[in-house]
Amino acid sequence: MDPYQRIIISRTDKIGDVVLTLPIAGYLKKVFPNCFIIFLCNSYTKPILESCEHIDKIVEWDKIKNYSLHKQIKFFKRLHAQTIIHVYPNKRISVLAKFAKIKNRIGTSHRWYHSLTCNKLVNLGRKNSNKHEIELNFELLKPLLKNNYKIPSTDEIFYLYGLTKVAPIPERLYTVIDKTKFNLIIHPKSKGSAREWGLNNYAELLKLLPNDKFNIIVTGTQSEAEQMEYFLKVYNNKITDLTGKITLTEYISIIYEADGLLACSTGPLHIAAALGRHAIGIYAPMRPIFPQRWKPIGKNATYFVLDKECNKCKKINHCECIESIKPQWIYEKLITLQKLNNNNST
Repeated sequence: MDPYQRIIISRTDKIGDVVLTLPIAGYLKKVFPNCFIIFLCNSYTKPILESCEHIDKIVEWDKIKNYSLHKQIKFFKRLHAQTIIHVYPNKRISVLAKFAKIKNRIGTSHRWYHSLTCNKLVNLGRKNSNKHEIELNFELLKPLLKNNYKIPSTDEIFYLYGLTKVAPIPERLYTVIDKTKFNLIIHPKSKGSAREWGLNNYAELLKLLPNDKFNIIVTGTQSEAEQMEYFLKVYNNKITDLTGKITLTEYISIIYEADGLLACSTGPLHIAAALGRHAIGIYAPMRPIFPQRWKPIGKNATYFVLDKECNKCKKINHCECIESIKPQWIYEKLITLQKLNNNNST
């Protein structure tokens, strides 16, 4: 029996982080074809994992984190895992994995509690790293792969996402996609997880994009819809407003059917990249949120960032660097993609 046959990947944070963890699941399936991948996540990211062919079982941490210690240990034991990879460090989960006697417990040495709970430590620090998040995730496979350890190339990574189980777009959303135009999703906000380009820039871009060539879909959460109320009202005749109106499962389906997505460093941007859509990211050049760490990786992914040092906004959300990226630059890129799509469809 393969000693790593049942593997838990623990990543209980946000959508984009989960998407960027999927390639290690795909790689493990490639190296250990008979392995069984259990993904420990938060419930709101579950639709991502349901769309991935590499995930055999999904465990929702927020549904068990309030159990008693005894019940949690019993739950982990029933998973019958030989290995757990703590991609996103969580003290409670690392303690449970040890008490459940999971044989191989892999984590970064940069968390003090891992020295007490993990038996395979990797010298991995994320905050000041120049490596991409996907590369850092692959570092945690070293104890399993040993001499065969190798980080796949960017081109190879795209084929390891495994988002092949996307649900069909629901009937009520059929009219959202216009097959005669370039379907562009704009996701202006980030729930505070990234520096944002600003609604003024998105407004200028909307003025530039011709209605006869682009079908613009604006997305975001319900709270973001409230923040963008004036913007959505003013440009109502140029957009389809889906903010706060769709589930994550439906959002994935719409991204799959669309041609491209424009956003700052957010989960939807990484979903679009993983699905092979034109994922266009807008970034600040500031560590650790710069594109070297968080750029979208996919066969049609790209990004915009100013080539300069950016330190002024480290303690505030307002960022002159990202807001200085001109709408004209994005417009020119989108026009090029629209013409390319039009030529490919004729």
